[in-house]
Amino acid sequence: MTDRNAQGSTRYVRTPEAARLLDLSPRTLEKYRCLGAGPVFRKLGGRVVYAIADLEAWAEQAACRSTSDPRYAEARANGRSDLVRR
Repeated sequence: MTDRNAQGSTRYVRTPEAARLLDLSPRTLEKYRCLGAGPVFRKLGGRVVYAIADLEAWAEQAACRSTSDPRYAEARANGRSDLVRR
């Protein structure tokens, strides 16, 4: 048996599992998709899927060291429709 990760294949998860990995609700991820504020996703057939690497990269972008970190305000605004530019 070969290791899928060793071959460079990407593992995809559906919205409920992605939400569990990020400790968010599935509905929050759905809202983020509409606003363009969430992690990169793919539409394969009729299903929305997320690459685990994309989930990790999106979470890393929200990392802040303190509330005075310039990225903190951006991270807080993420997903709020009144603050997201269209």
